[in-house]
Amino acid sequence: MTRARSPLGDVRFEVALYSVAEAARYLDVKPTTFTNWVKGYTRLRGEGKATVGDPILTTFAPDSGRPKGPTIPFVGLVEGMVLAAIRRSGVPLQRVRPALTELQRQMGVPHALASRALYTDGAEVLYDVAERAGNGPEASSARQLVVIRNGQRVFTEVVQEYLQRIEYDQRDGFARLVHLPQYERGQVIVDPSRSFGKPIFSAGGARVLDVLERFWTGESLDELTEEFGVSHDDLEDALRVASRRAA
Repeated sequence: MTRARSPLGDVRFEVALYSVAEAARYLDVKPTTFTNWVKGYTRLRGEGKATVGDPILTTFAPDSGRPKGPTIPFVGLVEGMVLAAIRRSGVPLQRVRPALTELQRQMGVPHALASRALYTDGAEVLYDVAERAGNGPEASSARQLVVIRNGQRVFTEVVQEYLQRIEYDQRDGFARLVHLPQYERGQVIVDPSRSFGKPIFSAGGARVLDVLERFWTGESLDELTEEFGVSHDDLEDALRVASRRAA
């Protein structure tokens, strides 16, 4: 378990808001994959050799009375979003784990994956880490996450697109809200200071699940648009995501 380090009372770091299943669903990641990020894993290979992956996300121990309850704070969800971006880029995460660990150490801030510093400086640092690591598969995979653009090293398009969905607090540089990646047109956000961190529509602030449940009980899109201030496009996009999950 990696315990959050932050000023006391900051809901982004100090409150467990999501179960593993919820966090995986919000980021469109398989629950088994997210569990490996939270708990780590050991895989046996040929001749009894084991590959070990350490936990990489910030999490809390489960409540003894609610073993399947929330264990992931908002900062852990943001870290998971960065890992989801790496996974979507096609680079095997197990190969870049050592580089990510070293990147976080060199950046010198706790929860570097949830920091603006990752967005502004992370590609340069990651590339330098890979260069010092030599030409092994881990270093080669880390370099695949970085491209040269306008004379600067930046993250590849897939990773950059995810990072651009994160908004950072001007005071401390850590993430304050995220725009969830599976919504193509609709603006659905997670803000730990609103609705207990559950997904809400950016326009109007209504919880996505509350609005969808009203639709499923027979209310029309026009009625929901009028009451909640959510556009047809946002509603249709939310329905698309919900129907895909149910399939």
